[in-house]
Amino acid sequence: MSQYPQPYYQQPVVPEPPMPWARALGITVAVYLVAGAIGGWAWQQFAPLARYTVDANGGALPEEEMTRVFGPDGTFTAIGFIAGLVLGGALFWWLNRYGPWSVAIVVAGSALGSVVAWGVGMLLGHDPLDPRLEAAKPGDLLPAPLELHGWTPLVSWVVGAALVAAIIAATTWRNDAPAPATGSAPAASEQTPWMH
Repeated sequence: MSQYPQPYYQQPVVPEPPMPWARALGITVAVYLVAGAIGGWAWQQFAPLARYTVDANGGALPEEEMTRVFGPDGTFTAIGFIAGLVLGGALFWWLNRYGPWSVAIVVAGSALGSVVAWGVGMLLGHDPLDPRLEAAKPGDLLPAPLELHGWTPLVSWVVGAALVAAIIAATTWRNDAPAPATGSAPAASEQTPWMH
């Protein structure tokens, strides 16, 4: 008498549908608006500023203060890169069901966060030097205005987010891929029914 092995049936796994686009975009924008505001405040608080020494001719920047001129650029870059890594990684992991669009959402959001951080920092800490020089007395030390000396620090948010998204995508893409075929034919014993 022949018996066929009973197949093992499993309940099909139904993937959870992705959240609506409007909600995903809204949450991303809200996250980066808040992060940008916090990043701008931190930039204004912790950026080292060069100090001008007031003399009879106006303000002079001593040689020892020259090293601090680009302090705001470095501080903004560090804050932006870390924020891009942390937020970009979390949001990309959360939105990865959208496929390549999740990268676009995260990168665009990080660019928004960068611009907001710059705007908040300038609003809180950019104090023009000339009016203060006119009101100062010789011997006073005046901090330089908080500012960026180029556009490259603004890209740090985007670089951090894109880097972590690329790493996550590269390390997890095999999880969603179908199992590769072995190329070998099944053994004859697996094709014939069991005999008892």
